[in-house]
Amino acid sequence: MTIVDQPLPYVHLLPERPAEAVEMVVIHCTELPDLAIAREYGERVLYEDRGTGASGHYYIDRDGSIYCYVPPTRVANHVRGHNANSIGIELVNLGRYPHWWDSRSQTMTEPYPSVQLEALRALLDQLREAHPNLRQIAGHEDLDTARLPASDDPSLEVSRKLDPGPLFPWAQVLEGSGLERTGAGH
Repeated sequence: MTIVDQPLPYVHLLPERPAEAVEMVVIHCTELPDLAIAREYGERVLYEDRGTGASGHYYIDRDGSIYCYVPPTRVANHVRGHNANSIGIELVNLGRYPHWWDSRSQTMTEPYPSVQLEALRALLDQLREAHPNLRQIAGHEDLDTARLPASDDPSLEVSRKLDPGPLFPWAQVLEGSGLERTGAGH
C-alpha cells in the first residue's frame, strides 16, 4: 500500500500527540466532486486565531489512491469534540453535494467503489498496528448529530452531517478489522 504524503500548508501549526493518544478512527466522505476540490477545502484557513482549517488526516480517492494531508501524530480538525483522540479518513464521494442542507437533497446516492473500500481496509490495518490504543471506529454522522435549519425552508431541520451515509458498507469494513463501531447514531 502506497500513501502519498501531501501535508497541508498549516500542518506544523496543528498540535502534536503521541501514537497512544489515538483511540478512534472517524470515517467521513468529502461530499465534494473530486480530490482536488477536497484539497482546496482542506487548505482553507477557517480558524484565524490558530491559522488552521478543517481536514481529515487521510483521503482515499475513488481509484483507491491514499493521500496523507495531516500526519496522525498531529491533531486534525475533522469532527467536533473528538479531534484529540481520533484519526479522520475522508473518502472522496459526492454525498449531498452541492445542496448539503437543502431538505430536498438529503439522499446520498453515490456508492463507494470496491477499490476505495479495499484501500480503506488496508489503511485501517496499518493504523491499528501503529496505534496501540486504536479500538473504535465511527462515522462522522455518529459523532456530530447536530441539526440545522434547511437552506430551502428554515422551518425544517436537516442533519449537519450524514457521512459516510447509508451506502457505506459498515459490515464489510468492520469484518476482521479489530475495531468496534461507536457513537450516538449507530
